[in-house]
Amino acid sequence: MRGRREPQETPEDRQVVRSTVLHIGPDALRWAQWLLPDEPFHLGGLPISWQISARAHPDGLAGWSAYFTPEVPGEVLADFLTALDAREQPTVPLADPEAVLRAATARGWLRDIDRPGAGAMDPTFTGHLHLGGVPPLIQDADPRTLLSEGGEDSPSGWQAWAEPTPGEGYLWAASFSSGVPHDLVAAFAASLASTAPLLRRVLPDSTRDRLLRPPLD
Repeated sequence: MRGRREPQETPEDRQVVRSTVLHIGPDALRWAQWLLPDEPFHLGGLPISWQISARAHPDGLAGWSAYFTPEVPGEVLADFLTALDAREQPTVPLADPEAVLRAATARGWLRDIDRPGAGAMDPTFTGHLHLGGVPPLIQDADPRTLLSEGGEDSPSGWQAWAEPTPGEGYLWAASFSSGVPHDLVAAFAASLASTAPLLRRVLPDSTRDRLLRPPLD
């Protein structure tokens, strides 16, 4: 059910009901939600479509969350979920930030010259990975998140985005709260940087001229 606003309704009386499809793992430690709120939570000017979360105990609160806008490649999102599903304890850290950068650079991405230990980009400078302060409203078990207004002073988490033309808006964006284990973000990065061919019926106008396509028979 979509959020709604009644005529003459005051802000304090307003009710917002989300359109949500919820998928919960058998152990109740991980779940994914498709969100279509009346007033969307945005990343880079784009509405959030998927929120994926995990917790340490079935009756506990989310230990971390990751957010994805609609145009995040489905294969990348699926690989992230596959890695999450393979985790026995989805909130326990098993790697360091370097694992994320190794996953991307092993597939041809370049380290950020200014921050080689916290960022990478693809050779066309369209796709980006960055470890830094998370945006506002990103949910995490770290209590500092509740006090943060975003920016470099907030808890550090991985951010990813595609910006085909600088200054003309993002194609998609993803945000990982500070508690997301680095090995899971590494699975996302490895899939994002993969050069394996993909089947597409429609190509994005903003990146059409940059894609490698097999010759027609």
